[in-house]
Amino acid sequence: QVQLVESGGGLVQAGGSLRLSCAASGRTFSSHTMGWFRQAPGKEREFVAAIDWSGGSTAYEDSVKGRFIISRDNAKNTVYLQMNSLEPEDTAVYYCVADGSPFSTPQAMRVIMTSYYWGQGTQVTVSS
Repeated sequence: QVQLVESGGGLVQAGGSLRLSCAASGRTFSSHTMGWFRQAPGKEREFVAAIDWSGGSTAYEDSVKGRFIISRDNAKNTVYLQMNSLEPEDTAVYYCVADGSPFSTPQAMRVIMTSYYWGQGTQVTVSS
């Protein structure tokens, strides 16, 4: 059974930083794009960032470019999201996602597909 378990969420003041982690188990995703989505109250789930299997290619939603950094450690089957200069608008539940189809591009992860595996989500709250 595939599981994606997020950690690292919490409450932080505007301008602060958090680092999210997502550990996968049940199968390896070393040949698969992984990423993050988020969902704020009353809003649709939106793409945040993605990274290809090698770590050499990434994609970001425009509002987080220059502030968030996605990375991965295939030996640990884990993906990370370093979030800096956080803003109240970043408040949301953050979901880890892994594409079950291999070798897709990070840009393609902007569209939600049925092949994706999802974590349970971790709350990030940024106070002003």
